[in-house]
Amino acid sequence: MTTHPATTDPATGREADPATDDPLHPRSRQIYLFIGVFSAVLYTVLLVAPVIAGPLIEKYGIDPAQTGLLFSAELGAFSLATVPAFLWLTRVPLTVSVTVCTVIAAAGQVASGVVTDFGTLLAVRVVTSLAAGSITVVLLSLSPRTKNPGRAFGIFVVAQLAMGALILALFPSLYAGADVAAIYWTLGGLTVACLPFVPLLRGMSLARPASAAARVGSGSAGRFAAGLAAIMLFYLALSGVWSFMGQISADAGNAAGPTSLVLSVATAAGIVSALVATALGESRYRALFQVLGLGGMAVSVLLLLGAPALLRFAVAAVLFKFAWTFVLPYLLGSVSKLGGPQAMNATNLMIGGGFALGPVLAGGMTQATGGYGLMIVVSAVCLVAALGCSVVLNGGRLVAREEEADPAGG
Repeated sequence: MTTHPATTDPATGREADPATDDPLHPRSRQIYLFIGVFSAVLYTVLLVAPVIAGPLIEKYGIDPAQTGLLFSAELGAFSLATVPAFLWLTRVPLTVSVTVCTVIAAAGQVASGVVTDFGTLLAVRVVTSLAAGSITVVLLSLSPRTKNPGRAFGIFVVAQLAMGALILALFPSLYAGADVAAIYWTLGGLTVACLPFVPLLRGMSLARPASAAARVGSGSAGRFAAGLAAIMLFYLALSGVWSFMGQISADAGNAAGPTSLVLSVATAAGIVSALVATALGESRYRALFQVLGLGGMAVSVLLLLGAPALLRFAVAAVLFKFAWTFVLPYLLGSVSKLGGPQAMNATNLMIGGGFALGPVLAGGMTQATGGYGLMIVVSAVCLVAALGCSVVLNGGRLVAREEEADPAGG
């Protein structure tokens, strides 16, 4: 039987077996909590857009194009935070970087409620999103360091979905007729409330390679590239289709009320599926779950072809959201096994790029053809291609070997 020398982690003083252990594993529950709190609050930068558009237009007298520019700039900055992170992520102590970025994000939310000029607001929102995106890079980089990365990525998704549902349910009534500043200041307060959780990161460092990454051979570059392509294609398809889901239903002659109800049910189904993925955590069947999830998304998108009646639209929407939020933690988990924190940094860039380009490309195809058919077909092709890339990512196996998964992780 092969033995491995024990080493001592200077941050924790704990002996670690380099073949089976990561020095951060004992801190897994703290990382889960940190990820849940910060991902829920930070993603409000993106989730609040449907609620805040009207008040922004009313306060600043801007047109829809300027409103879209504001949201696109926020989304782009959230993603581009990846670029400077390549320089500081493994060099600056996590407590320092997260504290600074949290303070900047909170100050940005407060300042957003004060400024009266649209140009200044645009600049403030970009800085706020850069800070929030920088912390997101930390969240994604910490997830593979836990005992159960699948669970960590599941928490990352669930927290965002839960906060998004809360915002869409409560904010329209809470802030009806209120100045947009009230919304921004609420988000600022939520961001400040994250600061007491920063000490959870004490003693943690991303400078060391995670043990999972250390066991990956040098031949994994092709698989990693396939993983990045899968994530980009996944987000291109889902952001394009989901952005126009309501319009697809309306174009098919379905009434606004039932359509809204269907989308609410689909959102709830997404939360349930993400909870299922979180409860399952790491699994030998991670690759199989990706094939089923991406395949289910492709089928759901094709169900939207040909002006679907309400029942078919409901099946498509619920299946789409259920498969989307179920497959995402496993897709992220597979990519995370092929590299360290900079790998997840690149992953964040793919997420932001897909999110930003999806609606633009979908809208362009819709406008050029006068309908949604081409956009739907292209999105389905993207998902099938993502499925193929995920198979390559996982080495062509649908079930991992026992030593490659630890489903019993904490």
